[in-house]
Amino acid sequence: MNEIVIALAKASILVALELPESFDLEKALEQYPKLKEDGASFVTITKGSNQELRGCIGSLQAHRPLYKDIIFNAQSSALRDSRFKPLNKKELNSIKIEVSILSIPKIVSYTNSSDLKAKIEPIQDGIVLKLGNNQATYLPQVWEKLPKFDDFFSTLCQKAGLKSTCLLEHPKIMTYQVRKYKEK
Repeated sequence: MNEIVIALAKASILVALELPESFDLEKALEQYPKLKEDGASFVTITKGSNQELRGCIGSLQAHRPLYKDIIFNAQSSALRDSRFKPLNKKELNSIKIEVSILSIPKIVSYTNSSDLKAKIEPIQDGIVLKLGNNQATYLPQVWEKLPKFDDFFSTLCQKAGLKSTCLLEHPKIMTYQVRKYKEK
């Protein structure tokens, strides 16, 4: 499924940039009927030899067919990630695409940060942190860049617009896992 998911994301970006593409969506849906089932995905775009983040947009909950979710998130990651300027045609040869398909997030019951630390599986678990109206997520892949629990959660708190010590306020924590597909 790796090739088809990456090809779909790439074709979606080409369409958004008004460039020609030859992806056969009907054939893909026929060969991979799972793409028609509701699913949640994140599309991450990296650039250059050091794989610097260039865009990452996704869905935490399945609310539309997976193929539509991938199309929307690929185009949003390329053109509407507020942290970056829209991707331009000149950058296409220097980007790599990764598609993560998410499991259903599960609430983690915990008493304090030590208890939470014991219940989290670094590298395996993606995390959703929610406190009041503030929310943020890190895909499991972020553990590779932030392997220490305290660093991971303090920056996730900040990503949510909260103090780096927000775990002391006992936010709602959910975990999910991903099937990761990466462009070669």
